[in-house]
Amino acid sequence: LNTLGVGRNDRIAIVLPNCPEMAVAFLAVAAGATAAPLNPAYRADEFDFYLSDLKAKALIIQAGVFEPARTVARAHGIPIIELQPMLEAEAGLFSLTPASTDDAQKSPKCSGFAQPDDIALVLHTSGTTSRPKIVPLTQSNLYTSAHNISTTLALTKNDSCLNVMPLFHIHGLIGALLSSLSVGANVVCTPGFYAPKFFE
Repeated sequence: LNTLGVGRNDRIAIVLPNCPEMAVAFLAVAAGATAAPLNPAYRADEFDFYLSDLKAKALIIQAGVFEPARTVARAHGIPIIELQPMLEAEAGLFSLTPASTDDAQKSPKCSGFAQPDDIALVLHTSGTTSRPKIVPLTQSNLYTSAHNISTTLALTKNDSCLNVMPLFHIHGLIGALLSSLSVGANVVCTPGFYAPKFFE
């Protein structure tokens, strides 16, 4: 990511479906920048609000997918980084490349791995009573939350988590993904949850 111009404290919007690549992209971004996952089902007007409010430095989106997020990012002059899954490799492996030569960026202001007080994740409130507000969570916040959940659930490295929650939501990111990974457990990321199929 540093070679793509992404560095510490840069807010990187991630618009990907629930899949192993989304989980790994979140981890990669949060390790050295600020991850801002967004719901891929948003409409153009919603992406317009969220991308503008975030002041995103770049948008990570799946290669070959032309959804409203791409169009809105272009309109805002936000560089687009395309994620290309490596189909013949293990789940979660991918390459990242600028969508065009216009999307190539200079070196980041501050490169390297994030520090404990760096903002790792920003999410928006639901906005039920007013405009959605940005909620910043530090590396330490994520560690403490993941540790508390894994301790409460008595998770071990022998466990496997079936994550059916969205990876643009706090419960999917911390309650399932980070809490499991913090103890070395496996995580299986599904594209969604369909109750009848689950109980078959």
